[in-house]
Amino acid sequence: MKSTHLSLIAGAVALAAITGFASLNAPGGPAAEETASASSLPVERSSLVCPAPSTSDLAETRYTSFTPPGKDAGGGEGTKDTAELKPALAALDDEIETDPKKAKKAEEAAKKAKAKADKPVLAVKEPGKPVLADANGSAAPALVGTATGALAPGWAAQQTTTVTAGGARGLLGVSCTAPDTDFWFPGASTARSRQDYIHLTNPDDGAAVADVELFGAKGAVSSEVGDGITVPGRSSVALLLSTLTDESVNDLTAHVTTRSGRVGAVLLTADDGSGTDWLTAAADPSGTLVMPGIPADATSVQLVAFAPGESDADVKVQLMGKNATFAPAGNDTLHIKSGMTATVDLKDITRGEPGSLRLTPVEKNRATPIVAALQVVRGTGAKQEYAYIPATGPVGARASVTDNRAKGSTLSLAAPGADAEVKVTTSAGSGGGEATVETYTVKAGTTMAVTPKPPAGLKGTYALTVETVSGGPVHASRALVLPEDGVQMFTVQTLPDDGGTVVVPSARQDLSVLDD
Repeated sequence: MKSTHLSLIAGAVALAAITGFASLNAPGGPAAEETASASSLPVERSSLVCPAPSTSDLAETRYTSFTPPGKDAGGGEGTKDTAELKPALAALDDEIETDPKKAKKAEEAAKKAKAKADKPVLAVKEPGKPVLADANGSAAPALVGTATGALAPGWAAQQTTTVTAGGARGLLGVSCTAPDTDFWFPGASTARSRQDYIHLTNPDDGAAVADVELFGAKGAVSSEVGDGITVPGRSSVALLLSTLTDESVNDLTAHVTTRSGRVGAVLLTADDGSGTDWLTAAADPSGTLVMPGIPADATSVQLVAFAPGESDADVKVQLMGKNATFAPAGNDTLHIKSGMTATVDLKDITRGEPGSLRLTPVEKNRATPIVAALQVVRGTGAKQEYAYIPATGPVGARASVTDNRAKGSTLSLAAPGADAEVKVTTSAGSGGGEATVETYTVKAGTTMAVTPKPPAGLKGTYALTVETVSGGPVHASRALVLPEDGVQMFTVQTLPDDGGTVVVPSARQDLSVLDD
C-alpha cells in the first residue's frame, strides 16, 4: 500500500506540471492536510498556435520563437526537449470526388500536405537563444506547435508581417497564443470600410466546434451563421465577420467560445486606407483593467468596452502618464450597459508623453466585470497607421516577447498600484550576440517607456524578457516600429505572465500513516 499512495502523489505532481492543474489530498484527513504546502514547478508541456499571416501576395512574414532560460527548467528522465512550430493543415473539402483520376490526385496532394506539415517551420534548440524563419506571399501558413521539457516553461513565439502597398498596407504583429475555450475581442467591426476576419486554429488531432457572438451599442447582433463552426484537427479557419450578420456596425465586441475542443483565436482587422493589424483577445472580464503602452505620439485613441454580465458597469477612466495619473477632461467616467458595447474617443490623450489606460470601478464595492481594448492611431491622413492594445494581465513572475530588431522596439512598463522593480533581459541574438540585463523602478501610477539596449554584437533578432523583482504588479507591452515611405508602421504586443510555472501541493506528512 505504501507504493500505491506514493505513486498517487507523484502522479498528481506530474499531472500538474504537464497540464497546469492538479488536486492532491494526502491520506490522513484534516490533520494531514494542515501539513501540506504549495510549491511551484516548471511546466513540462506548452502549446502555441499562430494564424495564417496574410492573404496579400506582397506580404513578407517573419516567424520568431524563444524560450527564456530558467534555473528550475528541465524535463523528466528520458524526456526529449522540443519546441517546434509546424504548418497547420489546410481545411478539407467536404465534397467527395467521384472521378477516379481526380480522387487519386487529391489523395496525393493530401499526402504531400501531410508530409509538409510534419516538417517544423522553426524549432528552438536551447533556452535563451531565439530562432527565426521567413515566409513571403499569401501562402505563408498558420502554425501549430508544442514545447516539452526544458523548452516548455515560458515558450513564446511571434509572427510579424509587412505589407507595403494596397488599401490595407501596414505592419501586422501577433504573439502566437495558447489554445483555450473562451475569447473576447472588443474593437471588432462589420462596417463597410472594414474587413475583419476571426482566425480559429485547432492544435489537436480531433475537430473543435466554436461559436461566435457579436455585440454592438444596442446589444446582441443577430447571427445564426456564427453557431457551430467546425475547425478540423490541426487546421485553421478564417471567418469574415461581415458574413455572419446583415448589420453594418462600426464598433463591436466579438465573443468566441468552443462547444468541444479548444482553439487559438485572434482577429485580423483591415481598414481601407488606414492600415491593418491583429487584435488579440482581451484579458478575462474584471472590474479593474490596464491597457499599457500608448505611444507618446498617438494622434487618436479609442476605447472600446463591454459588460458581459447582467449588471451595468460604471468605471473611472484614468491615464497613467510619465509622472502621474490623471483623468482625461470630459471622459473621466464611462457607463457601460449590460450586454452592450461602449466606445469613447479619447483623441490625442497622451499629448507627447507615453501612457497607459486604467479602468477602475466608480464604487469600490461594485466592481462589475468588463472587457476592453484600445485602438491607437499614429500619423494622419494617408500617413496614418493603427494598432491595438487589449487589456492585459500583469507580467507576474515573467513574460517574454520575441522579434526585436536593432532599432524600433519600445518597452512600456505601467505600475497601477505600488512602486515596482523589474528586471529586463535582452537575449542573445538569433544569429549571435550576448544577453544583457537592466533593472528599472516604476513609480506607482506611472508609465515608463524604455528603449531596450540590444545585445552586444547582435545578429538577427532578439527577445525581451521582463521579470517582477519586487513591489506591486506591472503591466507591460512592446511596440515595434518599422517606418516605410514616411508611414510610422507599428504594432503592439502585450506581455502577460507566461505561465511557465504551476503551483502544486507539496505533502509534508509522517509517511508511517501509510502503513495502516
